[in-house]
Amino acid sequence: MNMPRMITAMITPYDKKLEVNYHKVTELVEHLIENGSEGIVVCGTTGESPVLTREEKLQLYSIVKETANGRIPIFAGTGSNNTRQTVELSREAEKLGVNGIMLVTPYYNKPSQQGLYEHFKTVAEAVGLPVMLYNVPGRTSANLQPATVKHLSEVENIIAIKEACGDMDQVSELIRLLQGSLIVYSGDDSITLPMMAIGAHGIVSVASHIIGRQIKSMIESFINGDTSKAAKIHSDLFPIFKGLFITSNPVPLKAALNLMGMEVGGLRLPLVPATKDEQEKIKYLLTSYGII
Repeated sequence: MNMPRMITAMITPYDKKLEVNYHKVTELVEHLIENGSEGIVVCGTTGESPVLTREEKLQLYSIVKETANGRIPIFAGTGSNNTRQTVELSREAEKLGVNGIMLVTPYYNKPSQQGLYEHFKTVAEAVGLPVMLYNVPGRTSANLQPATVKHLSEVENIIAIKEACGDMDQVSELIRLLQGSLIVYSGDDSITLPMMAIGAHGIVSVASHIIGRQIKSMIESFINGDTSKAAKIHSDLFPIFKGLFITSNPVPLKAALNLMGMEVGGLRLPLVPATKDEQEKIKYLLTSYGII
């Protein structure tokens, strides 16, 4: 697979009863493609995967894949903290024809590095799909270390990692060890450009729901050698990168999209909607960028 530079981790829209709004899903896929997304992760943690049922996930994989219709690759978020269930869901996603799967580091269990290795290896070997690992220790309390990722790169169909450790030294060590054996994506919009400067391939983005074209322009400018333009775009976008994380993702993002009139609905417990103060900050941010 020719891996894209900008992949969007898509939210899951709900109706007023907090049921998945499948009609809005198709609209959202079209919106993302139109605004520069070159790939989509469906049912990742931005898509509230922990509160979606197995049946909802399978329906979402299917609808997003059918809507994209081969225009961009679709990655199914199938990861969980239960290896057996992850294997089963990954196999079902493969049957539905997705282009790859993304596996988040198991949360709460706090497995050792050997446990993490065995988990990812077991899932990857159970399917024929390309696999993207996802390290986000701030939300899982398990940090996938560079040496473990290097070991996992020997598994044939593990081809990429979304790295959201937030530690540039760890990212530097990861890229140094991998020497190109895996594609590294930033998992945080705000450090996309710094990570690309030391060898990352691109971004699995949240902000691309709103500013996808600008992020794509930043990436293309950097790739084409216009680092000054890329740095200026990064600087211009930095406030919105950070503003979309003033509370737990995807709370601010859903608030922003609703303010933009996209009607993506609320959030399922235990997440709750943005507070009045948070809403005001998000509204100010969108207004200052001329988005609303």
